[in-house]
Amino acid sequence: MYSIARIVQLAFNFYNGLILVYCILSWFPRSGNMIVNDLRYALDVLVGRFLSVFRGFIPPIAGMDFSPIIAILALSFVERLLLNILL
Repeated sequence: MYSIARIVQLAFNFYNGLILVYCILSWFPRSGNMIVNDLRYALDVLVGRFLSVFRGFIPPIAGMDFSPIIAILALSFVERLLLNILL
């Protein structure tokens, strides 16, 4: 049972890391580098659609997008819930 809980925990940590990389890449302008552009596109497919759920009801405040913070908090809540069910 602990191995399943550990896998769940690692999956949520990995997705949180993807959200952070997505946010960091958004600070830099798009370049001509195809590898970086492919990474941006892949992260947009994996993370951008999830963040768009939160962007729908949390508007940017003073030009700042707080949807990644809310998304990470929501993921943490779901992770805790799943871990409490598993353990």
